[in-house]
Amino acid sequence: MTVLDHAPGEVQDRAVPCRPGPQPGRPQGRDRYTISEVAEYTGLSAHTLRWYERIGLMPHVDRTHTGQRRYTDRDLDWLDLVGRLRLTGMPVADMVRYAQMVREGEHTVAARERLLSAHRDDVRRRIAELRSTLDVLDYKIDIYADARRRASEGV
Repeated sequence: MTVLDHAPGEVQDRAVPCRPGPQPGRPQGRDRYTISEVAEYTGLSAHTLRWYERIGLMPHVDRTHTGQRRYTDRDLDWLDLVGRLRLTGMPVADMVRYAQMVREGEHTVAARERLLSAHRDDVRRRIAELRSTLDVLDYKIDIYADARRRASEGV
């Protein structure tokens, strides 16, 4: 069972909201992608993708009979979620813990919700800090624009 697989009746842990049709920028393939195609799509290096597997952040990736990794659309969905979590500043250890809980199944739903809720609270706090900082920048920029305008008018 991969990270996103579920048994009948379990809560489905979708990586990203369902979007019909091909994902923007996603390689058009056969639901089987090479590590280089995935690296190009995600912006991650092949080394990082292999590291994600080693630390348990990625589910088991299928391999060809020659041992080459073959990623699925489901793997790309998971990497989309991981990318979003990285963008929000979630520590890798928390992402690994979340992935492990998803693999463990239904009995971890409450813990997954708590982990994501706590992280969401942190993201909201940081957004508020950034908005406040943006207000200061806007104020300073307005002061300089007014000073430049006055200087050009000879006031």
